[in-house]
Amino acid sequence: MTTPFPFTAVVGQDDLRLALLLNAVSPAVGGVLVRGEKGTAKSTAVRALSALLPEVAVVPGCRFSCDPSAPDPSCPDGPHEPGPGTRRPARMVELPVGASEDRLVGALDIERALAEGVKAFEPGLLADAHRGILYVDEVNLLHDHLVDLLLDAAAMGASYVEREGVSVRHAARFLLVGTMNPEEGELRPQLLDRFGLTVEVAASREPDQRVEVVRRRLAYDDDPAGFAARWADEETSVRQRIVAARELLPSVRLGDGALRQIAATCAAFEVDGMRADIVMARTATALAAWAGRTDVLAEDVRQAALLALPHRRRRNPFDAPGLDEDKLDQTLEEFGEQDDDPDPDGGGPGGGGGQPSPDAGPQGGDTGARPEAGEDDGAPQASGGGEQTAVRAAEPFRTKVLSVPGIGEGAAGRRSRARTEHGRTTGARRPRGALTKLHLAATVQAAAPHQRARGRSGPGLVVRRDDLRQATREGREGNLVLFVVDASGSMAARQRMSAVKGAVLSLLLDAYQRRDKVGLVTFRGSAADVALPPTSSVDAAAARLQSLPTGGRTPLAAGLLRAHDVLRVERLRDPARRPLVVVVTDGRATGGPEPVALAGRAARLFAADGVASVVVDCESGPVRLGLAGQLAGDLGGTAVTLDELRAESIAGLVKDVQRRAA
Repeated sequence: MTTPFPFTAVVGQDDLRLALLLNAVSPAVGGVLVRGEKGTAKSTAVRALSALLPEVAVVPGCRFSCDPSAPDPSCPDGPHEPGPGTRRPARMVELPVGASEDRLVGALDIERALAEGVKAFEPGLLADAHRGILYVDEVNLLHDHLVDLLLDAAAMGASYVEREGVSVRHAARFLLVGTMNPEEGELRPQLLDRFGLTVEVAASREPDQRVEVVRRRLAYDDDPAGFAARWADEETSVRQRIVAARELLPSVRLGDGALRQIAATCAAFEVDGMRADIVMARTATALAAWAGRTDVLAEDVRQAALLALPHRRRRNPFDAPGLDEDKLDQTLEEFGEQDDDPDPDGGGPGGGGGQPSPDAGPQGGDTGARPEAGEDDGAPQASGGGEQTAVRAAEPFRTKVLSVPGIGEGAAGRRSRARTEHGRTTGARRPRGALTKLHLAATVQAAAPHQRARGRSGPGLVVRRDDLRQATREGREGNLVLFVVDASGSMAARQRMSAVKGAVLSLLLDAYQRRDKVGLVTFRGSAADVALPPTSSVDAAAARLQSLPTGGRTPLAAGLLRAHDVLRVERLRDPARRPLVVVVTDGRATGGPEPVALAGRAARLFAADGVASVVVDCESGPVRLGLAGQLAGDLGGTAVTLDELRAESIAGLVKDVQRRAA
């Protein structure tokens, strides 16, 4: 068994370590979501936490880890008689990004259920994680239906499996920890709220601290067991402190003054619902227990707010989570003078963000001053040489649905029709590999003609493996939406480029809601650039769009050819995800010999590959050349003006694109 990196040997990342320890003290806090760039010890810290958790007592032989002092009366392996049980280390179970629904919640043996009438249930990862840690690395990349099942189980403390009349329920209470890199896409806001706490992690910019990180990692890689032994005393100390805090937790008093501060803070930041208040109360109580106190102080409330509210405040889809700490301090000060505060001098609003994080105050000043995503600090000014600096995008609007024709088989999403594991049932087929979704009527039909030959003598149906039929279902998939944006001088008029950016930002917002991957190719001057390779991070695309300068010639052919190359590479990486190309241009092409003819030949490459495409015509003025329409014809797609992009007249616009592919 691999020796985990010691939790106490992690350098820095105070907020991350604190959030994990608070959940270890009080699992009712609700887990933690760790957001940060790659290589910031997110996974290392989570895996190291399991070694600090106290051992758990379990019923011998129970696959669902029932507590011997209070066994689950509905346990599928029960009923269990109360007894001393056995003790084992707390588990940390990892949920892979590509896991199936059956692997998560468990699977029923369909053959035995039909042929023998028995509930033969194979537990899944939720059962393995009961009374331990369920760790989801890259939780933002999980399919939506898996995330829904996961978070429902975390909220209810139980997992329910319903399959063709067979019902199984078992306890599933675990510490849910998710990690994610925001550059690879965001979680839906309603799912963010299900995580109790969230922390942002980043690599240190201090050379001395970075040196220490490298030194410790190299020492661990050379001798994991020896390195862990050198940190054994610190690990034991933290483990004992967790046990002591758990024992102290029921005695911690949450006074009316602290409750008023919690309620006022949640109201001030306009969080939805009451979950934030409850999580803050539990977190503040756990902070007091961790500090060895029986009273919750103002500093506990402040630190609880910094951990529980950033991902819950109302914000625009492209805004990063965060908290205005000046506003937080003002709220705590306004509601902080309470007569039941046990230590009026010990937790003032300027106390630095709580006992475990003494440097949170200076960081908070930077956070509060940070402009929102997409904000500009002034009107754009000409920079000379025919080029302008970035123009602020116009207000985004709701767009019509642009979809790819036909039926795909890509990743689950909300844009185009696709064959998926979830959706409406459209037919049946023989299973390829393991059976996941039984089509009961088709299975019975397949087995019925063979009953006499199989010697059936009783009321039961004799079912063989060859009779089983897999249900085929139709749902929606996410696509690769590749934006090809003209940033040349012909687009440089201030109001015009602002409207163009507003339209693309609106389409990006639509892609975010429909769980698409997005990419961004821009062309100007003499070349085209891949401003953003295909990614699930719509936020990153919006940021690149906001900073996009304009000016120069219009190398339309270069932009199309670069986009074609991007699709070719992405087809090798993700062949099941179908692309939708959105070209934003006025159709002009300049620079080089025969630029218009060259652009037409480049566009016909997309038509030959059957790629669905839309041209957003940005031409304005009383005289229109219709070049964007000609480009759409060469692409085999459809042209739509900026005004039509938000009008009712384009309902069904792209469903007619590439009609020959249907």
